[in-house]
Amino acid sequence: MKLYELAQNYAELLEIAEEIESDALVDTLEALQDAIEDKAENIAKLIKNLEADAKIIKEEEQRLAERRRAIEAKVDKLKTYLQEQLEIAGLQKVKRPTITVAIQANPPSVEVVDETAIPSDFLIPQPAKVDKKSILERLKKGESVPGVALKQTKGVRIR
Repeated sequence: MKLYELAQNYAELLEIAEEIESDALVDTLEALQDAIEDKAENIAKLIKNLEADAKIIKEEEQRLAERRRAIEAKVDKLKTYLQEQLEIAGLQKVKRPTITVAIQANPPSVEVVDETAIPSDFLIPQPAKVDKKSILERLKKGESVPGVALKQTKGVRIR
């Protein structure tokens, strides 16, 4: 039986148990409770395994991201080195049978020198962001903050 079926049967039997007291009913409830606990234990173990897998994958993602950044930095350094050496040599283009290297102008871009001197026409307004931490602190102190409510949820903890 699936956990949700066991839980539903247990709840139904519990309602009946309040009206009728029988040793067979009590035994059935205990058996159902044991089955529910076994299922809960197995699901909790599966959750632990999946959390461990997720942690390993996250660490691997971080390792690969660091490796990618190192390779990208090396590419940038090599491009800068190649450009500098070609400019020193006075060469704009090197054409070989398998590859061509050329120095060319990049598209124009804007460099902000003094942000305070830029006219407001060129500033993009940013939406306001709610500071939930400060609101939570105030609500915990008993203060009232309009437009919000303190919410308490429940969750499963597996130790």
